[in-house]
Amino acid sequence: MIFLKKYWTYIFLISIVGLMVWNRYHQPKVEAGGIEFFEGTWEQATAKSKAENKPIFLDIYATWCGPCKRLKRVTFSDKAVGEYFNKNFINVALDGEKGDGRMLAQRFNLRGFPSLYVVDEKGEQISFVSGFQDAATLLIIGERALEKLKK
Repeated sequence: MIFLKKYWTYIFLISIVGLMVWNRYHQPKVEAGGIEFFEGTWEQATAKSKAENKPIFLDIYATWCGPCKRLKRVTFSDKAVGEYFNKNFINVALDGEKGDGRMLAQRFNLRGFPSLYVVDEKGEQISFVSGFQDAATLLIIGERALEKLKK
């Protein structure tokens, strides 16, 4: 009986390791040319937004968040998403648990990670969505936000 318990324990452990290895090497293919995120403070991003007359696309993430990592790896790296968002927005990604990201998480009453906002040059929220979004959905979100700004 003890032999059977050990046997099943080994099978279980080997299965877990096998799944981890499979997951590591069978990730979705990532294209080059995704979203280029602005490197700087929130104040600098809003100044750039005013100067270029573009709204801000804001990603508030957490370093430990699985959907945040997937969003970055899959959706933000998509070529079509990159072309659209780089052309129409100042793109900003901030850790919601540190610095400007924490301040904005409080200001926008963050509900969960990841949280995606479109913000005008005055810092007013235009649109919001939370959670992982695929490339097609994110493009629709961006288009609708721009339509709201034109009204």
